[in-house]
Amino acid sequence: MESHDLWIFKHVAELQSVSKAAEKLDYVQPNVSQRIKGLEDELGVRLFLRNNRGVTLTEEGKVLLEYANKILLLMDEAKSVVNSKKWRESLTIGASQTISAIKVPQLFSSFLREHKNIDVKIRTNDQGKLQEMLTYGELDGVFMNGTFNESQFKTVYSYFEKLVLISPKNSQFEKQHNQTLIVNSDKNCIYRKKTLDFFKDSLSILEFDSLESILQAVHDGLGISIIPKDVADSRKKIQSIQYKELFESIKIDFIIKQRKQHSQCLKKFIEFLQRTSFPESNSF
Repeated sequence: MESHDLWIFKHVAELQSVSKAAEKLDYVQPNVSQRIKGLEDELGVRLFLRNNRGVTLTEEGKVLLEYANKILLLMDEAKSVVNSKKWRESLTIGASQTISAIKVPQLFSSFLREHKNIDVKIRTNDQGKLQEMLTYGELDGVFMNGTFNESQFKTVYSYFEKLVLISPKNSQFEKQHNQTLIVNSDKNCIYRKKTLDFFKDSLSILEFDSLESILQAVHDGLGISIIPKDVADSRKKIQSIQYKELFESIKIDFIIKQRKQHSQCLKKFIEFLQRTSFPESNSF
């Protein structure tokens, strides 16, 4: 079993498609299929179930993906330790678009000042998809709000985010029956939920895929929304929007996978988080 075969297998597993993996790796599809078949023949098990949409991992495939992630992780670490000038460590973190807007970039900015030889990537998606990506080793950790499978993941750091109600200039902040709510289209977005809960009697809802679109909609006088205070503070120059800080705050957790072995890069980031001081923050 060669490491390159595991690398190809990992791509097929993550993309759930042989053709997409071949395109990403710049290989011809038969070559990828042959390498996967070689792994299956060597191990004596099926690693994927084929269907009309692509492929999904079998139970044996899920086990192999766990080991593939560990092996490839150790290989990357060995390269960076032996020759840090040529091989850089990497860290891939997930967060919803709203959570990643201000606070997470601020954290990474401070972290990278201390650790200049680390490449950091932020992947944005809805929380369900991010947890799935964390399960399969595509992410090192996720910033999120809400419940998660505690048998799979654990919280290593958390902070509290204050909330701000935004509305068009000269409109009323008071709850109104016919108030139009501007929310994220992600049904699991915590700020969407807070907005809907705050204005339970409102029937008119406008959904947008991005935070910038929500801000623009409020700016254009289309409705009202609830966003993180950090985001509101960064937009105070927008004079067409008025802001009202709410008493409530929400808890943002940084979760990682429940396993004994983590990359040195992730350990450095966790150590950094746990000594980073934010108002009302907690570490574990």
